[in-house]
Amino acid sequence: MTGLAIGVSSMKSGERALLHVGWELGYGKEGSFSFPNVPPMADIVYEAELIGFDETKEGKARSDMTVEERIGAADRRKMDGNALFKEEKLEEAMQQYEMAIAYMGDDFMFQLFGKYRDMALAVKNPCHLNMAACLIKCKRYDEAIAQCGIVLMEDENNVKALFRRGKARAELGQTDAAREDFLKARKYAPEDKAIAKELRLLAEHDKAVYQKQKELYKGLFRPKPDPKPKPKNWLILIWQWLLSLFHRLFNRQMQKAD
Repeated sequence: MTGLAIGVSSMKSGERALLHVGWELGYGKEGSFSFPNVPPMADIVYEAELIGFDETKEGKARSDMTVEERIGAADRRKMDGNALFKEEKLEEAMQQYEMAIAYMGDDFMFQLFGKYRDMALAVKNPCHLNMAACLIKCKRYDEAIAQCGIVLMEDENNVKALFRRGKARAELGQTDAAREDFLKARKYAPEDKAIAKELRLLAEHDKAVYQKQKELYKGLFRPKPDPKPKPKNWLILIWQWLLSLFHRLFNRQMQKAD
C-alpha cells in the first residue's frame, strides 16, 4: 500500500492520525474484490496509530512471512510482553502485546482456517487478555472491558475474559454486570478461588449498600417526636367534667328510686 506507507513514514511513535489516500496510491482503477472489499478508483481514509518501530530479528517484512513465521514472530512478542509484565513495566508490556496483535490483523485472520486459525488465536487471545490485565492495573477499566470483549467474540465462554471483564466492571460500579460475568465464569471453573472471592466481595458490597439505604429510609419515614405536648382545650375539659358530674347525679337518682 504505497499511500499508507508514505503516511506512516512521517509519523512518530505513539502518534495517531487520519490518513487520506487517493485511489492512485491505494487500490487503483481495479479496486479489490477480496479482503478488504474496495470499489474501483476509491479514495481511502485510514485511522492509523503508530505503536512503535518493530526492530524485528526476523529478517523479512511481514508480507513476505509464511503463516507459521508470522504467528511465531507474534508469539515471541507476547513472551517479551510477559517478561515485562512480571517486572511491572506495564506500558512497555502493552507495547509488546500490541505489536504481537499487529502481526495478526483482520486482513491476516480473514485468510486463516482450521488449524492455522486455531494457532493464531492461541497467541492473539492471550495478548488481548494480558492487555486487559495491564489496563486494570493502570485503572483504565473501559479499555480493559474492550480487550476482553474481543476475546469473547471468538470464545464466549472464555473464563479469563469473563473474570477480567467482571473485575473491570466491578471497579466501575457496574455490579450487576460484573456479577453476571463472575457467575458465568464460575459455571466453567467452579473451583476457582479468585472467582469465589470476587462474588463474595460483591455480596458484601451489596449488603453494605442495603444497610445504608435501610438507615436512610428509616430516618425519613420514622414519625418525629412532638417536642412540646399540645395543651388541652379548657372548654373540652369543662365539658368532660360536666358530663362526669351529670353521670354521677343520674346514678344517685336511680339508686334512690330503687
